[in-house]
Amino acid sequence: MQLTIRAFGNSKGVVLPKTLLVQAGLDTAQVADVQVVDGSIVIKAQPAVRSGWAAAAAAVAQSQDDRLVMGEFGNSADADLVWDEDISNPQQANGLVEW
Repeated sequence: MQLTIRAFGNSKGVVLPKTLLVQAGLDTAQVADVQVVDGSIVIKAQPAVRSGWAAAAAAVAQSQDDRLVMGEFGNSADADLVWDEDISNPQQANGLVEW
């Protein structure tokens, strides 16, 4: 298949026919990875960011297996923190200024 290379401002581009996009799995893609491989331009569909996360979270909740993998952990200096309702008045503990 031959395509016409067209000027788009300072760049050039091609219009890809829908049938070609469908065959490559790019017809519904929002993001694609483009590389030059051995002198050819290769375009691959990329999954959407966080694709499938909602379904995975629902499956974990359904299975009730949402326990912490690493367990609870805190910072070693947490016990030294001094909390004051007045956030404009920092408190100093062990040489650190805490808000």
